[in-house]
Amino acid sequence: FKEKRKDDIWLVDFYAPWCGHCKKLEPVWNEVGMEMENMGSPVKVGKMDATSFSSIASEFGVRGYPTIKLLKGDLAYNYRGPRTKDDIVEFANRVAGPLIRPLPSQHMFEHVQKRHRVLFVYVGGESPLKEKYIEVASELIVYTYFFSASEDVLPEYVTLPELPAVVVFKDGTYFVYDEYEDGDLSSWINRERFQGYLNVDGFTLYELGDTGKLVAIAVIDDKNSSVEHTRLKSIIQEVARDYRDHFHRDFQFGHMDGNDYINSLLMDDLTIPTIVVLNTSNQQYFLPDRHIENTDDMVQFINNILDGTAEAQGGDGLLQRIKRIIYDAKSTVVSVFKSSPLLGCFLFGLPLGVISIMCYGICTADTDGGVDEHEAAKKENGDRELTDEGSEEEQEEEKNGKYTELSDEELKQKDIMEKKKD
Repeated sequence: FKEKRKDDIWLVDFYAPWCGHCKKLEPVWNEVGMEMENMGSPVKVGKMDATSFSSIASEFGVRGYPTIKLLKGDLAYNYRGPRTKDDIVEFANRVAGPLIRPLPSQHMFEHVQKRHRVLFVYVGGESPLKEKYIEVASELIVYTYFFSASEDVLPEYVTLPELPAVVVFKDGTYFVYDEYEDGDLSSWINRERFQGYLNVDGFTLYELGDTGKLVAIAVIDDKNSSVEHTRLKSIIQEVARDYRDHFHRDFQFGHMDGNDYINSLLMDDLTIPTIVVLNTSNQQYFLPDRHIENTDDMVQFINNILDGTAEAQGGDGLLQRIKRIIYDAKSTVVSVFKSSPLLGCFLFGLPLGVISIMCYGICTADTDGGVDEHEAAKKENGDRELTDEGSEEEQEEEKNGKYTELSDEELKQKDIMEKKKD
């Protein structure tokens, strides 16, 4: 594979045998392979155990599992979208094809526009703008298609101030790139490659992090048709549509079904339905300080965030990082035990058991030794006290005994002898 892979275009799944997400992807990956073969695609589909071939995985920058890459010549394109068959197949076809796809007729333009919710088109001939457009396409082809057309191919309602131009068609209208107002072309395309309003999931939220925008979402239950759920969703949609000119450079709007993902992101239980604004660049988030009743309340909330009067929560400070490490570790342990209790017991129970036995042995050995030494010292001191006390009493008794044994006559005789000496 390493020697011959540049001869073909490869779509490769780098996986680990023990990875639960890799196991979930496996049936989808088999469908991708069958689909690409049935449609006669030049892309070859394969998978590689990254733990067995770690050198090749490192060469392609694989840092997590599963990692999906399309290998085209010397280039390796990462796939970061939803892990569904249709999304992966579309990614492979998009990246494997030409960077810029021409639209030769109005019929072709209309056909392509129906298929793509967001459509980037370069209009005009050769120019420095086209060179920049091709350069950006080589970088962002992993996210969206890039087309080119002449001015007469565009719909009649399109009016361009000048040529050449780069135009994006979305949300039922079109927007023309302006270098002075929109800045760098790559940044503009990266911001505009999403619709104004999205159904946000984990993958979409991850991609939105590259745009530099704040993400204002209504967290609701799609299956719940109550007034409160539908009302918050409608408020976000209205703001995205009616206030695009005010907020589209700084905000992305949408809704999220359920609060499981958002809870893991905020490390807190968020009651739904509610509205939250996320800053994916520094993990900060904003919650409204009052109930959002209508569009005006939502606009006021957004303006408070922009002027800095709204209180930011979370962030990437030291305490938050420590909290995140603890939360992620806890979540990992819980997920392992939920997916495979036996594996969880083996991975965590065995090491903890061994460590516990070692600690118990060490503590028990120290305690027994200390008691023995203490008892021995106490016994030795007691014996010594008894021995010393016995000696003093015996000496006293001997002294008293000597004086008692001497008679009165002997005492007189002793006195006479002492006088004679004198």
